[in-house]
Amino acid sequence: MRRDDLRRIRRGLRRRAVRARRKLRRDSRRVAARALHAWRSSLQVRIGAITTLVAGTVVVIVSLVLFSQIRDQLLDVKRQAAIDQVQAGVVYAQSEVTGIATGDAASVRATLTRTVNNLLDRGGAAGDFDVVMVYRPGNPDRTTTTRRPLYESLPQELRAAVDGGSQASKYDVIPDAAGTDRPTLLVGAPVVRDDQAPDRIELYYSFPLQQEQESLSLIRSTVVISGLALTLLVVGIAVLVTRLVVDPVRRAAGTAQRLAEGQLEERMAVRGEDDLARLATSFNAMADSLQRQITQLEGLSQLQQRFTSDVSHELRTPLTTVQMAAEVLHESREAFAPHVARSAELLHTELDRFEALLTDLLEISRYDAGAAVLDAAPTDLGVIVGRVVDGMGALARRHDCELQVSVPDESVLAETDARRVERILRNLVGNAIEHGAGHPVEITLASNRSAAAVTVRDHGVGLSAGEAQHVFDRFWRADPSRVRTVGGSGLGLSISLEDARLHGGWLQVWGQPGAGAQFRLTLPLVAGTDLTSSPLPLRPVRLRRPGVPR
Repeated sequence: MRRDDLRRIRRGLRRRAVRARRKLRRDSRRVAARALHAWRSSLQVRIGAITTLVAGTVVVIVSLVLFSQIRDQLLDVKRQAAIDQVQAGVVYAQSEVTGIATGDAASVRATLTRTVNNLLDRGGAAGDFDVVMVYRPGNPDRTTTTRRPLYESLPQELRAAVDGGSQASKYDVIPDAAGTDRPTLLVGAPVVRDDQAPDRIELYYSFPLQQEQESLSLIRSTVVISGLALTLLVVGIAVLVTRLVVDPVRRAAGTAQRLAEGQLEERMAVRGEDDLARLATSFNAMADSLQRQITQLEGLSQLQQRFTSDVSHELRTPLTTVQMAAEVLHESREAFAPHVARSAELLHTELDRFEALLTDLLEISRYDAGAAVLDAAPTDLGVIVGRVVDGMGALARRHDCELQVSVPDESVLAETDARRVERILRNLVGNAIEHGAGHPVEITLASNRSAAAVTVRDHGVGLSAGEAQHVFDRFWRADPSRVRTVGGSGLGLSISLEDARLHGGWLQVWGQPGAGAQFRLTLPLVAGTDLTSSPLPLRPVRLRRPGVPR
């Protein structure tokens, strides 16, 4: 195989490994996202997980304590039986080695072997065991044992303790006859002779703990299985109880959601006489009360809308007649006495305001009735801003107010109803002039990829946080005693808000007492799309006090 083929194979393997790692990461993130969603959205999942954690922790702690106590008790019983057996063996060994011929090595070895075999035949309550007898004359190099490999495996500290003349025991790992390491209980004791000879004889017992180890393994398995079963049982009970409680709550949430969607006939099923049944009964009573109140409010709202619409239409005809007569009087006012001429002028002005109020009432009634229709078409918002500024020029001059306009060089085209957008801007600019206290009014137009925005900023008395919440309410005034000079009806901002909503846009306000106010109109460039952001900030980037030059 050529090197080029090997390189291609390696590259292919690396690409596959990279794709596999990416897929594994994506799958891991997907599983984590699903688990997080289940944790946040399901009460049963949270209770089940918490119950599993708590029950598992308790079971593990109890199991460890229980297993530790069983192990200690089992080993203590084993150790006590071993010590008793060793003490009996020491007594027997003393009787066997009395008068041992210390000078004859063969006699010593035969005596030790015979004694060990007799001890092995005697058995004991501690189970299987092995015995080592050690004969130490004055010269330690002549130590004689019955099983040297076992003796050499004994721990040094155990041998030292027995050599010091005391009985000792120790748990250790000792190889058995086959050479396999086994956990073992080792007990050693000196065999004291009656003749007070300088030679020392030591007796060691080796008790394999294999049976105890098997018993502990069986106990451990039983404890683990019982703990898992207990944990699952507790979790199952918790999930079942939670479901019994959560299901009615879910049904109540679903019923409440359907009620919020307008299905006022929805009710919960009442089963039994427990707390959940009383909850369902109270919920149904609340739903009945809400249905009655909503029906009454709908009837009153329809009556109010019909009354407003009917009154507005009915007043049109007499208003037209009165306006015609007022026009005649206004045109002939120069032939009247001064006080009559002034009355004719006031009549003409107030009739214009009355007509504007009727027009706004009719517009509000159309919005209330859901009859307002958006006539959207591509519109250059810069042209609309210029037209509004030109139309408000005379009003600005009367208030000694400068209109400062900032529009981009490029055209800002948006699918809007030009008449409604122009009405919004006229209301905003007119209010800014009226409340601007003669300070400049700043009008800014900007756009991004999805939206266009117009801000109208004044530096007048401003708005507090509480006033900003009510500025779009019908007939609301920050200062009811203040006399209007623009001639508004008190419905301009309410209609402007409805016009903005009809476009799918935003009309928002920021205000600060003594620092003026800023209104922001945000419209989508394409009709029917949702807004996510605005090209202009609602709060002015730079604040300054009125009358302070830039």
